[in-house]
Amino acid sequence: MPAMRRLLIVVDMQRDFVNGALGTKEAQEIVPAVRSLIAAAEEVVYTQDTHGEDYLETHEGRCLPVPHCIRGTAGWEILPEVYRSGARIFEKGTFGSVPLAEYAAAFDEISLCGVCTDICVVSNALLLRAFAPEASVRVFADACAGTSREAHEAALCTMQSCQIEII
Repeated sequence: MPAMRRLLIVVDMQRDFVNGALGTKEAQEIVPAVRSLIAAAEEVVYTQDTHGEDYLETHEGRCLPVPHCIRGTAGWEILPEVYRSGARIFEKGTFGSVPLAEYAAAFDEISLCGVCTDICVVSNALLLRAFAPEASVRVFADACAGTSREAHEAALCTMQSCQIEII
């Protein structure tokens, strides 16, 4: 029997979401838990929210008029303390990443951590459920932070309803 393939996806652990333009105390508090998961993981990949200079002219920019994760800026960078050198990065211009879901579909167990639980974590978890219907998809609640505590809890509930295991 072939060995089980396990993947950890670290969602948007970028400076702007942790201690920058959209940073929160909750996002800062999950850094140690994210680091622990990365240290124990067989394979790690990252998502990187990526916007251009025209961000405020986009649909998202009109709904959330806070420039963030602009390609090439310090806020766009993945936090050095959670980056595993040489790991694959999936840049994404929207909440979920289809290329990430296609890549992850080859794994038996797919775990997620990062920010924001109620936007990018839930979007990617649901894509994974669609692209890898037989895989075990898991989210580490204590290694995720939402836009608010209530939004974090609501996203966890939604994911659990969609057969995503909440750890």
